[in-house]
Amino acid sequence: MAFTLRQLQYFVAVCETGTVSGAAHKLSISQSAVTEAIKDLEADLAVKLFERHARGLSTTHQGHRFLRHATSILGGVAHARQSLQHADETVAGRLHLGVTSLVAGYVLSDLLARFRRANPAVEVSAIEDGVEYLDHLLIGGELDVAVAVVSDARDRAALQAEILEVSPYRLWLPLGHPLTQRQSIGLADIAAEPFIMLTVDEIEEATVNLLGAMGSRPNVAFRTRSVEAVRSLVATGAGVALLPDLVYRPWSLEGDRIESRDVSAALPVVQVGVLWRRGSTLSPAAQDFIAMAQASRDGRTR
Repeated sequence: MAFTLRQLQYFVAVCETGTVSGAAHKLSISQSAVTEAIKDLEADLAVKLFERHARGLSTTHQGHRFLRHATSILGGVAHARQSLQHADETVAGRLHLGVTSLVAGYVLSDLLARFRRANPAVEVSAIEDGVEYLDHLLIGGELDVAVAVVSDARDRAALQAEILEVSPYRLWLPLGHPLTQRQSIGLADIAAEPFIMLTVDEIEEATVNLLGAMGSRPNVAFRTRSVEAVRSLVATGAGVALLPDLVYRPWSLEGDRIESRDVSAALPVVQVGVLWRRGSTLSPAAQDFIAMAQASRDGRTR
């Protein structure tokens, strides 16, 4: 029996929430429906997608690989529905696109690939930079749209934002770390741990502010702009990290396991959104990119 779109939706919801109950609440369905869908999906694929434990579910290596395909399929279906609204129109011209470092490889790649397949006549140019500079380019009319980390604290009166994803911070730990056995982890438990600090976008600032609020400075063992370097360093026991769940993957490039845990504190969240200048006349290419981004988001949450 081939897997269904509904099974994919339930699978993605469980990956995002980490529990069957959380997925059921998010989808407004029964827990038994989610459990049955995951069971049937694993049987159809002949792989184990989740590890079951007392705190909920964690994605296996195979489950993590399948998640990218599942989100891509759901996003493609959502865009296919949206594209029928102007199926006879051919979009051409140029799209000037900006992106921040953190989201370039985790949100933009699939979205841009779908956009290019749907709009082969559009010439796309992209620039990666910090959100402040991208804001400047958007307001100045040098960019059509940007996909960026959107800060609640930033004044965006001149910009329109459409939130695509909200990602909470979680604690990354090496396999076998003593904190992986704790039922509850607080900020005091990690204050003295060596930190692997990611220095792109607002990650380092958020982590320093978080630990500074309890009167301690993070014990930084290593600073890097590479998420893959963070993964490798955490997996080999060089330190721990506090990072948005958006960039979590359970395996390093070397094949070592990385554990992810909630922290019982008011952790910040990262909002990823598509931005454009408020009140501007958008080109057909920019309008289609924004519509595709919205369809991709709706495909993940449907």
